Amino acid sequence: MAERSEIQYGLTRIPFLIRRSEKRGTVALTIEHNGGLVVTAPLDTSIDRLNAVVRKKATWVVQRVRRVRELPAPPSEREFVTGETVRYLGRQLRLKVLEGAEDDHPRIWAGWYEVPIPPGLQGDERRLEVRRRLQGSLREHADLYLPDRLASVCREARVGPPSIVVREQRKRWGSCDASGTLRINWRIVQAPIPLIEYVLAHELVHLVHREHGPEFWATLGRMMPDYEDRRRRLRALGPALEW
Repeated sequence: MAERSEIQYGLTRIPFLIRRSEKRGTVALTIEHNGGLVVTAPLDTSIDRLNAVVRKKATWVVQRVRRVRELPAPPSEREFVTGETVRYLGRQLRLKVLEGAEDDHPRIWAGWYEVPIPPGLQGDERRLEVRRRLQGSLREHADLYLPDRLASVCREARVGPPSIVVREQRKRWGSCDASGTLRINWRIVQAPIPLIEYVLAHELVHLVHREHGPEFWATLGRMMPDYEDRRRRLRALGPALEW
């Protein structure tokens, strides 16, 4: 059974799920897409200690939960058929499904994102193959584009570029580990370039300030004075990039 606890913050009850990890040295709070709070903690951290951490961060938790619940509903499930919208670097392209040779590759051409598939596929098999090939193509673009964009952000910030890994991440746009490697969600390559730069700059600052405290936001503000606007835009666009 999942481990849970809750605190009372004024008239607001804040329940949370507890996840324990032997790899963690500190307590981390995460607001999931459904507005639920998850607290990740070292194995030996007491419930009283976790309650105290959540109580200390209660104002932040309540604000973040409110923002998440105010987000627009995610778009209806895609059918992966010709005419649907495909985003790439903020451009809204149209998907064109083509029946072609097995080794044909997707391409962006004249406002279309052309995705070739083997002939004869029908129903769910066809839809899943289009999805697989479109996702693979976008990931290839992300593998090439994101390291170059990170290098550009680092040059503007006058810092050396860290290692970057482009990967599948369902609940985060990016993260960084103790070794200084940035892990970036490939889906961000669908967003406009200013929002991509926000994610990269955000994770760069985490290499210096691990927590989202005043020093973190002050450093990010010096690097990117309009980060709050970019953050707001990404929050609004985000559900459309997840599929």
